[in-house]
Amino acid sequence: MSTMRSFVRKAFLGMIVGCGVLAAMNSVRADGPAAPAATIPAAPTINGADTAFMMVCAALVMLMTPGLGLFYGGMVRRKNVLATFQQSFIMLGVIAIQWVLFGYSLAFGPDSFNGLIGNLDYVGLKGVGLDPHPTMATTIPHQLFMVYQLMFAVITPALISGAFAERMKFSAYLVFTLLWATLVYDPVAHWVWGGGWIGAKLGALDFAGGLVVHVISGVAALCAVLLLADDHLSEGFDGEALRDLGGFHGGLDALGGDFAEGFAQALLALEAM
Repeated sequence: MSTMRSFVRKAFLGMIVGCGVLAAMNSVRADGPAAPAATIPAAPTINGADTAFMMVCAALVMLMTPGLGLFYGGMVRRKNVLATFQQSFIMLGVIAIQWVLFGYSLAFGPDSFNGLIGNLDYVGLKGVGLDPHPTMATTIPHQLFMVYQLMFAVITPALISGAFAERMKFSAYLVFTLLWATLVYDPVAHWVWGGGWIGAKLGALDFAGGLVVHVISGVAALCAVLLLADDHLSEGFDGEALRDLGGFHGGLDALGGDFAEGFAQALLALEAM
């Protein structure tokens, strides 16, 4: 565990140093001789500070997914902790492949069908290079914008997994998340963030993913609960169930803490009152 903490510290230190280097490089370029007045609008150019900032933001959003796995893993029985971890971690690979192949194009490709979906211009990341995007990311590399949006595409289906923890086979979960990401997340991301009918035509702003991430994942989780409900959902927690819920050991103790024991004991004390 100490090795993991040391690695995390070094990773964050490296990101901070990288941000400083990129920002300094941008400042040096900015101090150069002034360009002659242009008669046409200047083409988008990369800003070092913006690029460094977005790199850090993408890394932080990526860390939310394993954090979610620890959180959900702490709320299931001990025997299902690793399976619950895996349901979050696997999204970093599965959704990344889908996003690269066609997901990003559906979400952020040029508009088609009157704002309903993006076209296939960016299939396989064709045309997604180091130059800025002309409208959506004018000061950072297009590839960085793609990676940043990928992190949200990864964590959104992972959020749903808490609704059917211990109730769905892993293979079925993979099929479900691939279909859901393609048929639900990608179109809604295009509607709001990719120039679709909600963002471009209605003028809606969604800075924190309230609609694209939380609303649609919450609705999907509710539907999953209703479809996969069983008798356990109508039963109250008993002492043994609360001790199993003390399977917080599986999640939080993985970080070296003993908060799980205290929380489980508090719940048991409340039940005995």
